[in-house]
Amino acid sequence: MAKKFLYFVAISIVLILVAAISFRIWGEDIARAALVPTAEFEAQAPLAPNAYQDPALWYSRPGIGVNDPARWQPAYANDRGLLPTPADQRPPQHAVFFIHPTSYLSRENWNAPIGDEEAERIARIYVRGMASPFNAASEIWAPRYRQATMGSFLTDEPEGQQAIDAAYADVLEAYRFFIESVDAETPIVLAGHSQGSLHLLRLLREEVKGSPVADRLVAAYVIGWPISVEHDVPELGFAACATPQQTGCILSWSSFAEPADPSALMETYAKSIGFDGQPRGDSRILCTNPLTGMFGGEAAADRNLGTLVPDDSMSNGELVPDAVPARCDDRGLLLIGDPPELGSYVLPGNNYHVYDIPLFWANTQADVARRVEAKAGGGASAN
Repeated sequence: MAKKFLYFVAISIVLILVAAISFRIWGEDIARAALVPTAEFEAQAPLAPNAYQDPALWYSRPGIGVNDPARWQPAYANDRGLLPTPADQRPPQHAVFFIHPTSYLSRENWNAPIGDEEAERIARIYVRGMASPFNAASEIWAPRYRQATMGSFLTDEPEGQQAIDAAYADVLEAYRFFIESVDAETPIVLAGHSQGSLHLLRLLREEVKGSPVADRLVAAYVIGWPISVEHDVPELGFAACATPQQTGCILSWSSFAEPADPSALMETYAKSIGFDGQPRGDSRILCTNPLTGMFGGEAAADRNLGTLVPDDSMSNGELVPDAVPARCDDRGLLLIGDPPELGSYVLPGNNYHVYDIPLFWANTQADVARRVEAKAGGGASAN
């Protein structure tokens, strides 16, 4: 799964480079040619001990101030305005660790060098749009890391997995520094999207499960990466969130407008191997309905508190309430009705992958607050 899922994102890039008819004939080969590095994989030297003490290795962390992209707050399009939540109305103290998706597209390296200007420009946009729903937290942390380049997900050669493993090593170090830096009694929210969610799944399996942090976990928002209810969830150590107040659980969704054509995704998913070592096959994908906070089901657009509609630069936007419904289908895909006008980054098959979190910006913010309140009140945990 980790080898091919981001093929959909690659498609959107390749479409800019080639005519549509050519892509239909040679699409996957073109994507590989355009994005898979031809250079030998160079092992990434481990970061220096305590490297993440350096504020320069974080997009977001306490102390950055007004330049922290995760602290951005959009306004409502209908002039209601949206000011930062007053201190006396904020949820209890909690800390968020957010892992951004792939922003490095170059073929020059298998892993993004720290300081690559274009990759970091895009990553800051992602943090601004995708981590900002979590910014009612008392602390929000989002690390820079030597992410795997997009082409790493388009090849079966060992270099692809080596690049993913190298990226995870940085994420792990950042996570450990985050845990050491946050007060030991503070509840924790973990979140990621796409490549970030892939690394978050590994963190849950290998680092969080069975650790003292497990008891502090409010929820893990593992968005934009398919998770098998049968073959993956039991191995993670945390159940899927079944109710809006449940804590210590996992939320995930992958968004498609209708008519949806997820055939390429489903074919790749069916052939992939689950965390239990068995093929995922036609097992159901975990689908949390972000409008209800529950596993499965559907909700009308009037339950949507605010969709973040970005401008063309993807660096700004406004919240539009009642814009998008949500329905989990039998496969576990989140269907959002007619294609909304959110920008030019919709992927083939009406795949709204890039917009998974912005589609439900305000509901995600409300969901976090509700679960933090439940955790503080001793609400039911999934563990």
